[in-house]
Amino acid sequence: VKPQLPQVPRGQALTISDIQTALTDFDNHQPLRQSVGSVHGVAWVQNGRISAAFEDVGRHNALDKLIGHGTQQAYDWQQGFALISSRASYEMVAKAAVMGIGCIVAVSAPTALAVRLAEQAGMTLIGFARRHKFTVYTHPQYIVK
Repeated sequence: VKPQLPQVPRGQALTISDIQTALTDFDNHQPLRQSVGSVHGVAWVQNGRISAAFEDVGRHNALDKLIGHGTQQAYDWQQGFALISSRASYEMVAKAAVMGIGCIVAVSAPTALAVRLAEQAGMTLIGFARRHKFTVYTHPQYIVK
Protein backbone atom coordinates (compact mmCIF):
# COMPACT_ATOMS: atom_id res chain seq x y z
CA VAL A 1 0.00 0.00 0.00
CA LYS A 2 1.44 3.32 -1.09
CA PRO A 3 1.08 6.10 1.50
CA GLN A 4 -0.72 9.26 0.46
CA LEU A 5 1.60 12.20 0.98
CA PRO A 6 0.85 15.91 1.09
CA GLN A 7 2.02 18.19 -1.69
CA VAL A 8 5.30 19.78 -0.66
CA PRO A 9 5.19 23.58 -0.82
CA ARG A 10 8.05 24.94 -2.93
CA GLY A 11 10.40 27.78 -2.11
CA GLN A 12 13.54 28.82 -3.90
CA ALA A 13 14.92 26.81 -6.79
CA LEU A 14 18.17 24.98 -6.14
CA THR A 15 21.24 25.65 -8.21
CA ILE A 16 23.60 23.04 -9.60
CA SER A 17 26.39 24.99 -7.91
CA ASP A 18 24.68 24.69 -4.50
CA ILE A 19 24.49 20.93 -4.88
CA GLN A 20 28.10 20.63 -6.04
CA THR A 21 29.40 22.85 -3.23
CA ALA A 22 27.56 20.85 -0.58
CA LEU A 23 28.79 17.55 -1.98
CA THR A 24 32.37 18.84 -1.91
CA ASP A 25 32.05 19.81 1.77
CA PHE A 26 29.94 16.83 2.94
CA ASP A 27 32.87 14.63 4.02
CA ASN A 28 34.08 17.38 6.35
CA HIS A 29 30.81 17.07 8.28
CA GLN A 30 31.05 13.32 8.83
CA PRO A 31 33.84 12.78 11.40
CA LEU A 32 32.50 9.41 12.59
CA ARG A 33 32.46 8.07 9.05
CA GLN A 34 36.01 9.26 8.52
CA SER A 35 37.08 7.67 11.79
CA VAL A 36 35.25 4.33 11.83
CA GLY A 37 33.30 4.01 8.57
CA SER A 38 29.91 2.31 8.32
CA VAL A 39 28.05 5.42 9.44
CA HIS A 40 25.45 7.37 7.49
CA GLY A 41 25.34 11.13 7.31
CA VAL A 42 22.56 13.62 6.65
CA ALA A 43 23.00 17.37 6.23
CA TRP A 44 20.76 20.37 5.79
CA VAL A 45 21.99 22.63 3.00
CA GLN A 46 21.02 26.22 2.25
CA ASN A 47 22.64 28.20 -0.56
CA GLY A 48 25.30 25.51 -0.93
CA ARG A 49 26.33 25.70 2.73
CA ILE A 50 25.84 22.88 5.19
CA SER A 51 24.17 24.38 8.24
CA ALA A 52 23.71 21.15 10.23
CA ALA A 53 24.86 17.55 9.86
CA PHE A 54 24.14 14.36 11.78
CA GLU A 55 25.51 10.83 11.70
CA ASP A 56 24.14 7.48 12.79
CA VAL A 57 24.60 3.80 11.99
CA GLY A 58 21.03 3.93 10.65
CA ARG A 59 20.32 6.22 7.72
CA HIS A 60 16.74 6.71 8.92
CA ASN A 61 17.99 7.68 12.38
CA ALA A 62 20.35 10.25 10.89
CA LEU A 63 17.44 11.82 9.01
CA ASP A 64 15.32 11.77 12.17
CA LYS A 65 18.08 13.67 13.98
CA LEU A 66 18.10 16.31 11.25
CA ILE A 67 14.31 16.63 11.31
CA GLY A 68 14.28 16.96 15.10
CA HIS A 69 17.01 19.60 15.05
CA GLY A 70 15.39 21.49 12.20
CA THR A 71 12.04 21.48 13.97
CA GLN A 72 13.61 22.85 17.15
CA GLN A 73 15.41 25.53 15.14
CA ALA A 74 12.29 26.37 13.09
CA TYR A 75 13.96 25.62 9.75
CA ASP A 76 12.17 26.76 6.63
CA TRP A 77 12.23 23.39 4.86
CA GLN A 78 11.51 24.99 1.48
CA GLN A 79 14.74 27.01 1.51
CA GLY A 80 17.28 24.24 1.03
CA PHE A 81 17.66 20.49 0.72
CA ALA A 82 18.53 17.37 2.67
CA LEU A 83 21.78 15.72 1.59
CA ILE A 84 22.08 12.03 2.51
CA SER A 85 25.06 9.71 2.28
CA SER A 86 22.95 6.66 1.50
CA ARG A 87 20.27 5.50 -0.86
CA ALA A 88 16.91 7.25 -0.60
CA SER A 89 14.26 4.87 0.68
CA TYR A 90 10.54 5.45 0.43
CA GLU A 91 10.39 5.94 4.20
CA MET A 92 12.93 8.75 4.00
CA VAL A 93 11.00 10.42 1.19
CA ALA A 94 7.74 10.06 3.13
CA LYS A 95 9.25 11.60 6.29
CA ALA A 96 10.71 14.47 4.29
CA ALA A 97 7.45 15.12 2.44
CA VAL A 98 5.43 15.20 5.65
CA MET A 99 7.89 17.77 7.04
CA GLY A 100 7.68 19.83 3.83
CA ILE A 101 11.26 19.25 2.70
CA GLY A 102 11.28 20.07 -1.00
CA CYS A 103 14.37 18.17 -2.10
CA ILE A 104 16.50 15.19 -1.16
CA VAL A 105 19.94 14.72 -2.69
CA ALA A 106 21.27 11.18 -2.18
CA VAL A 107 24.76 9.95 -2.99
CA SER A 108 23.32 6.55 -3.89
CA ALA A 109 20.24 5.35 -5.74
CA PRO A 110 16.66 5.93 -4.69
CA THR A 111 14.30 3.00 -4.53
CA ALA A 112 11.57 2.78 -7.17
CA LEU A 113 8.89 3.48 -4.56
CA ALA A 114 10.85 6.49 -3.31
CA VAL A 115 10.79 7.92 -6.84
CA ARG A 116 7.03 7.37 -7.16
CA LEU A 117 6.34 8.98 -3.77
CA ALA A 118 8.58 11.96 -4.48
CA GLU A 119 6.77 12.48 -7.79
CA GLN A 120 3.40 12.30 -6.03
CA ALA A 121 4.46 14.77 -3.32
CA GLY A 122 6.01 17.31 -5.69
CA MET A 123 9.45 16.74 -4.17
CA THR A 124 12.68 16.89 -6.15
CA LEU A 125 14.64 13.66 -5.72
CA ILE A 126 18.24 13.41 -6.85
CA GLY A 127 20.36 10.28 -6.75
CA PHE A 128 23.88 9.13 -7.58
CA ALA A 129 25.02 12.61 -6.56
CA ARG A 130 28.67 13.34 -7.26
CA ARG A 131 30.49 16.64 -7.48
CA HIS A 132 30.34 16.71 -11.27
CA LYS A 133 27.13 14.87 -12.06
CA PHE A 134 23.91 13.57 -10.57
CA THR A 135 20.61 12.15 -11.70
CA VAL A 136 17.39 14.11 -11.17
CA TYR A 137 14.55 11.61 -10.81
CA THR A 138 11.63 13.91 -10.08
CA HIS A 139 10.67 17.55 -10.59
CA PRO A 140 13.78 18.82 -12.40
CA GLN A 141 12.07 22.20 -12.88
CA TYR A 142 13.23 23.11 -9.37
CA ILE A 143 16.91 22.83 -10.35
CA VAL A 144 18.43 25.81 -12.17
CA LYS A 145 21.87 26.50 -13.58
